[in-house]
Amino acid sequence: MYTMNRTATTEMEVTSIRLERDLKDRLKDLAGNQGYQALIRDVLWNYVQQKSGDYQPQLSPEEIRASVEATAQAEERCVLTGKLIRPQERMLLGLTKSGEMVPLSVESLAR
Repeated sequence: MYTMNRTATTEMEVTSIRLERDLKDRLKDLAGNQGYQALIRDVLWNYVQQKSGDYQPQLSPEEIRASVEATAQAEERCVLTGKLIRPQERMLLGLTKSGEMVPLSVESLAR
């Protein structure tokens, strides 16, 4: 997930968003000690970074335990290089040490 220098809450603007109670409860469970508002900020920054082209790699190759060949069904971005992967393009799915499957460009694991 995107991590950034933390901004003091006094420098943030209050924004209201309506969420289903179940969604809010599940976000709180997922956020743990971080707090769900901080989790939502991280999710939104990650989205903005990916969509704006300012994407910074999120993982190192050492964090990938295994990979399998795949075909992109939607636009993806390689978590190692930031390279855009277009729909129907060959790609890899990498299994991370934390058990997540992440998109990888075919050449991203070449050493």
